[in-house]
Amino acid sequence: MAATPTGDYARNAEGVIKAYVDPDVFSGAVLVAKDGKPIFRKAYGLADREWNVANTPETRFRLGSITKQFTATAILQLAEQGKLSIDDPISKYYSAAPAAWAPITLKHLLTHTSGIPSYTAIPGFFAQLARLDKTPDEIIALTRDKPLDFPPGSKYAYDNTGYILLGYVVEKVSGQPYAAYLQDHIFTPLGMKDTGYDVSDTILPRRASGYSVAGGKTKNAAFLSMSLPYAAGSLYSTVDDLLNWDQALHAGKAIKPASVAAMFSDYGFKYGFGQSIRVQKDGRRIWGHNGGINGFSTQINHLPDAGLTVIVLANVEQAPSGRIADKLSNLYFDPSVAVGAGVKPTRAELDGFVGRYQLAPNLVIAVTHEGEHLFAQATNQPKVELFREAGRTYFVTVAPLAMTFGDGAHAPEVSVRQGGKDTVAKRID
Repeated sequence: MAATPTGDYARNAEGVIKAYVDPDVFSGAVLVAKDGKPIFRKAYGLADREWNVANTPETRFRLGSITKQFTATAILQLAEQGKLSIDDPISKYYSAAPAAWAPITLKHLLTHTSGIPSYTAIPGFFAQLARLDKTPDEIIALTRDKPLDFPPGSKYAYDNTGYILLGYVVEKVSGQPYAAYLQDHIFTPLGMKDTGYDVSDTILPRRASGYSVAGGKTKNAAFLSMSLPYAAGSLYSTVDDLLNWDQALHAGKAIKPASVAAMFSDYGFKYGFGQSIRVQKDGRRIWGHNGGINGFSTQINHLPDAGLTVIVLANVEQAPSGRIADKLSNLYFDPSVAVGAGVKPTRAELDGFVGRYQLAPNLVIAVTHEGEHLFAQATNQPKVELFREAGRTYFVTVAPLAMTFGDGAHAPEVSVRQGGKDTVAKRID
């Protein structure tokens, strides 16, 4: 399928990203590549707002859960060497496993189907425990004695504890610390010189500072001990290194083709091994992963049928990096995605959106505007600002949610998209 010419794509991509840069909800670096060759590569905003240092494509960002595909690769490498099997029970490697974990295999951990509660879901975790250094065993112990959320293999629930356990297995089987194993067996062999395990007290050139937005104000992100994300979210990288990684992985240079196929298989819940497996309505496949960690929001998309790779790394934790990546992915096929992007609405347009929309029997969204700013407030929820993405579509920064207003001088309805699902709310006044 033919793409728009490179020059047109780059110009249109600028328009798409401008919609997020102008209201200061995105700063970071973006790379789009066709068959491994960049067709768009640019950085935005500041890596350090206190010293006014700009982001560049060479800036190093914390990746959050993009880390999981590297952990999965390490497990598959060890499986290829005959040192473990993904069908092994976790109790084979973790001797303190409770009896309830007896049916749980490494495959369950890889696919988030183990039923083990995630330690990051512990009430108050980020407020009370996130600053404290812990060993992998101490992290596992946080939920080790809690009941399983469901029988292993019966359901899917995103589980950071599962990937902590996988990192623990990498160390037990290889005899190396997790960070050293990845460096020796993935990063160095693939020439990934700008990727590693992020340690806060290490002087790391070109490392971006992380930020958070609350109440319309930007602040330094809350401190997080980098011992805690471990094999679930500890790595840093650049857009260039991630493109190198993406190409090497799919070329069978990190793991064998059979292992690559296993990694990108859907095991029933739109998830492989450290990889999200999506199919759009038009049948287009998108593989990849998002990442969210204090101060950072990230996304990598790989479209295997088009040879397209999209990487978005942001140093603002509320940045809609996944939505930006999807927009840039779709733009490759449809230039109209960029129509109206980054263009301020007129006062008449804003007046046409103002009103109340019935989303559910007891849920109404009230849309108002103050000057050039549009706001929405759902029943019993705080008021949030809506930012124009393109045309009649707006997004919020507090949740992965977008609203598209219907055509007409006074929009008769608004379509609310959240979690991949569209719900139409009809105007009631």
